[in-house]
Amino acid sequence: MLRKIYKFYRKYHFCINGALIGLITGLMLVFFGILKTIVILACIYAGYFIGKKLMQDRDFIKKLLDRILPPGSYR
Repeated sequence: MLRKIYKFYRKYHFCINGALIGLITGLMLVFFGILKTIVILACIYAGYFIGKKLMQDRDFIKKLLDRILPPGSYR
């Protein structure tokens, strides 16, 4: 049974993920309102962006802090 569900998901994963994102966004709009939803979605995107950069370059945070702060001041 689980194998059939997994095969179905692998075949239609873009559609299923898109539907889930749409459902969650719609529920957030209903419960929180448009401005709070936009703030929440912006925070989610920022977390995704930072996570993606960290997967590509482990020293991303250190390099970012070196650009913003004087070098070595956060260690």
